[in-house]
Amino acid sequence: MPEPVLIAGGEARGKLAFVFPGGGSQYVGMGQDVYDRYPSARRVFEEADQVLGFCLSGLCFEGPEAELTDTVNAQPATVTTSAALLAVLRDRFGPELSPDIAAGHSTGQYTALLAAGALDLRSGVPLVRERGRLMKEAGDRSTGAMTAVLGMGIGALEAICEEVGEVWVSNDNAPGQIVLAGTTEALRRASQLARRRGARKVIPLAVNIASHSPLMASATASLGRIMSEVTLRRPQVPVVVNTTASPMSSPEDLRQELVRHLTSRVRWAESVRTMIAAGVRTFVEIGPKDVLSGLIRRIDRNVRVVSIGTVACIEALEVGT
Repeated sequence: MPEPVLIAGGEARGKLAFVFPGGGSQYVGMGQDVYDRYPSARRVFEEADQVLGFCLSGLCFEGPEAELTDTVNAQPATVTTSAALLAVLRDRFGPELSPDIAAGHSTGQYTALLAAGALDLRSGVPLVRERGRLMKEAGDRSTGAMTAVLGMGIGALEAICEEVGEVWVSNDNAPGQIVLAGTTEALRRASQLARRRGARKVIPLAVNIASHSPLMASATASLGRIMSEVTLRRPQVPVVVNTTASPMSSPEDLRQELVRHLTSRVRWAESVRTMIAAGVRTFVEIGPKDVLSGLIRRIDRNVRVVSIGTVACIEALEVGT
């Protein structure tokens, strides 16, 4: 059992941010312990199964891994698991653990909107599954890939992208942790240049689509049509969005953001700094794994980061003075 984790209340805590992970955080078995333990989590998984018309929960709990990793499934699975964990936190702690601000990385942006009351689960889960399908189709039309570059500044990588062409910074995750997306050949050349110019590591990612790059452009029109039929409400707390790293509250602006998001950079490092500048001193990552927690610590070691991804994490959490 982990050591107890105390989140102070009131001014001692400073502002509190809820943050939600996106693609790549999924794993077989995620969410099963909270499903088994908490009725509030079970209700979320059962609702997702019902609206999708198939057993997404079984895919989360039992796999197979290749099917869960398919972006068509990984996106709704990650959002549903994060939403189930969020439901448990709300059930256990109520308003005592309420965020002042929210954000999500890539697909996690949809969960952030759900947490802020701008989107509901019945609309959100089918929406992200359709988003995954459209991204997969775009990847089939414009074959691409993604590569993580460690130990190199964003300015130097932007210069390489400009020099090579057909490759872009897709995720500015943290200092020295940046992801490129582009065509296979362009990524190969950009990776060679990055190694020559001082990158510590260049790691091809196990994906065959170039997320958050212009190679996703063919998906935007269809997602825009779908978004026009989805009800979005004004968030109850500010949501810092990926493309601008600033809070956004207008439902129409958010609608456009979610479409533009497909082809635009995830400005995660800037988003975290925006939240810190707004007074956030504690970040609670809600979702499978703890990828965002590691990134936030690299961005600023002076803030508090708490990861909530399992029953053990929830049971260790204490809130109050």
